[in-house]
Amino acid sequence: MAAPTCSVAGLWVCGTRQHWGNLFPLVSKPFCSAAAASKPLNAQRLAERLRAQKQEQKKEPQVPTNPVQRRVLELVRFTQQLQRVHPNVLAKALNRGILHQDKDLVVINKPYGLPVHGGPGVQLCITDVLPILAKMLRGHKAEPLHLCHRLDKETTGVMVLAWEKEVAHQVQQLFKTHQVAKKYWAITIRVPTPSAGVVDIPIIEKEVQGQQKHRKMTLSPSYRMDNGTMVKVRSSRNAHIAVTQYQVLSSTLSSALLELHPVTGVKHQLRVHLSFGLDCPILGDHKYSDWNRLAPQKLSAGTLKKLGLEQSKTRYIPLHLHARQLVLPAMGSRKEELNLVCKVPRFFVRSLSRLGLEMPSKDETENDEAGHLGVQ
Repeated sequence: MAAPTCSVAGLWVCGTRQHWGNLFPLVSKPFCSAAAASKPLNAQRLAERLRAQKQEQKKEPQVPTNPVQRRVLELVRFTQQLQRVHPNVLAKALNRGILHQDKDLVVINKPYGLPVHGGPGVQLCITDVLPILAKMLRGHKAEPLHLCHRLDKETTGVMVLAWEKEVAHQVQQLFKTHQVAKKYWAITIRVPTPSAGVVDIPIIEKEVQGQQKHRKMTLSPSYRMDNGTMVKVRSSRNAHIAVTQYQVLSSTLSSALLELHPVTGVKHQLRVHLSFGLDCPILGDHKYSDWNRLAPQKLSAGTLKKLGLEQSKTRYIPLHLHARQLVLPAMGSRKEELNLVCKVPRFFVRSLSRLGLEMPSKDETENDEAGHLGVQ
C-alpha cells in the first residue's frame, strides 16, 4: 500500500483541493490496475485494450512545434469555426469591425474565410447575419441591411452595406460603371517585370480537362504571336474586358507586395491577371497557381524556408489578397467622396515579416478575426 500513499502525498504537493477533479484519475489507476491484475488477461483482451489506446491517441490533436505551422493550424481551425459559430456571435464580430457608419451606409471589415452568399457546404455567410447586425445597430424593428457588392470568400477587407434597397442599387451602379476607386494589396510569389504597369487582357471562363474536371477563369488575349509577328485574334463573345493597374510596393528576389487597382470588375480578375498574365501568383492562391489542376500551391525551397513550412503544409496558407481601400464618389445628400480604408489582417503582416517585405507606411493591424470572435 506504499505506492497509493505516495501518490496521494504527491497530489497535495501539487496544489490545493481544486486539483482533485483533474488528478484523481491518476491516483485511482494503481488500484484499478491491481484489481485487473487479479483477473487473467488473455491475448484478445490485451489486443482490444491496445486498439482502444491507439484510438484515443488519434483523437488527440497534434500540436506542431514550429510556430508558423501553429499559426497556420490556428487559422485553419478558425475558418472552420466560422461555419460553426452562432449567427449572433458573428454579427457581434462584424459590429466590432465596422469601419464607417452613416444614415445610408455601413462599411465592415470582411474576415478571411467567410463567404458572402450561401451555397453548397456553406452553413453561415454574411447574408445570413445582416438582419441581426441591423437590429444591433438600429433596434429590433430595423430592416435588414443590403449588400452593395461582393468579395471572394478568401478575400479580406472593405465591404459596403446599405440600409435601403434603393441606396444599395445606386452603389451597385457605381461599381458597375467603374466609378468606385478600388485598391487591393497582395503578396505574390515572384516579382513582376516591369515593377509597375497595366494588364489589359480579356478574361473568359473555361473548363479544365484532366483527372478532375473543373472550371476556371483564364486569359483570352486579343493578340498572339505567329512566327514573330503579332496577329490579332478574333475575340470570343463570352470574354470580358479586364484591366488591372499594378505597382510593386516592396520586393525581394522571390516575392513582392503589390498594390492593385482593378479598373474593371471581372470575376477573379486580380488572381488571373497576376498568375497567368504576370506569372506572379498570389501567395495562397491554390486555384490559379496552376492551370491544369486543383492542388496546393507549389513554393520554392527558399520561400518555404522563410515561411517555416514544408510543401505538404502549403495547402493551409490563406489567400493573401486584401481589399485595402475604396473611394465612393459623392452620392445623394453626401456632397463629398467617401474614403474607406481597412487595415490588413494579422496573418498578412506576419507573412510580410517572414518574407522580408516592408509595409509602405506605418499600418498597425487590428486584432485578427479570431480575436474578434473570441476564438483562442
